[in-house]
Amino acid sequence: MRSPDGSLVSDYEYEIPDELIARYPAPRRDGSRLFVLPRTGSAPSRHLGFADIVELFHPGDVLVVNESKVLPARLVGHKPTGARAEVFLMRPAPDSDDPLVWEALVRPGGKLKPGREVIIGEDLSVEILGGAPGGGRTVRLVTDLTVDEALDRHGHMPLPPYMGREEEPLDRERYQTVYARPAGSVAAPTAGLHFTPELLDSLTERGVMRAEVILHVGIGTFRPVETNDPAEHEMHHERYAVTSEAASIVNDAKRAGGRVWAVGTTAVRTLESAVNEAGEVVAGSGTTNLFLRPPAGPRVVDGLLTNFHLPRSTLLMLVSAFAGYDRTMSAYHEAIAEGYRFYSYGDAMALLP
Repeated sequence: MRSPDGSLVSDYEYEIPDELIARYPAPRRDGSRLFVLPRTGSAPSRHLGFADIVELFHPGDVLVVNESKVLPARLVGHKPTGARAEVFLMRPAPDSDDPLVWEALVRPGGKLKPGREVIIGEDLSVEILGGAPGGGRTVRLVTDLTVDEALDRHGHMPLPPYMGREEEPLDRERYQTVYARPAGSVAAPTAGLHFTPELLDSLTERGVMRAEVILHVGIGTFRPVETNDPAEHEMHHERYAVTSEAASIVNDAKRAGGRVWAVGTTAVRTLESAVNEAGEVVAGSGTTNLFLRPPAGPRVVDGLLTNFHLPRSTLLMLVSAFAGYDRTMSAYHEAIAEGYRFYSYGDAMALLP
């Protein structure tokens, strides 16, 4: 019988008690716990509070954050017959210049065919136009409102299914980072949820620079890996952008001996998608379906701040690309034994360079 080594998706299975699944955030953003794991060497793990994270940084380090803002992308309404229906907006349709045309998931999928309508409110309905990749639909928002106005008025925050609850008022604030700017994600870049303005100021005072990038998190973050060979898994493309300023901050810090810390797997995937053959980050925008997993490791990112991820997920495999499979899974078992809270609203992990 083979020993798990991280080469198969089934190697990333683990069991977690239901009470450790965080369905609500900690009372304070920086009130979560922080599991500190050196990426290499024999130093043991440490257990801190997230507010203590400043001590892990050196002057000259760079903190890279994903500024993407979560869309209240879940629209709940009814068909003209009165039967309940849902539309989950994923992204603006790439082959349309109309800002009201989107790719979406719909429910009930089998009955919402082209030409059908979902009534969301008096000032908003959704017309089904046709099919879209991944079993989705191309839809048009029928409204005199802008997209932002329509979603602010009628949309619900797309909480992950494992939370097992409907959106509550607190989620509008807490399922969003304090530095979120351009809307476009259908899931939060959750490692950033722990930061407060005061904590970011403390890092600046310590001499830590900050670089802002954008990766709009897509619906693929909710999809399980259904193959056992990771190489057979097809990642969804997600839109990203790296400014010339962000690229310069990262490259200059690396040349000066500073360490690059990514806040979350989305910041990792953005930087690692933008790195050239010389190991430098290149400014630009596009889409990425980068799947970082063992035995490959990061080329530009040195340290990672992240949450605890679902079993069998591409995110857990990305963490293993930083710390190695055995070290990562051992840390997860230790975190469970220590009662850490898992997933989007859960506690954090720092992978030390």
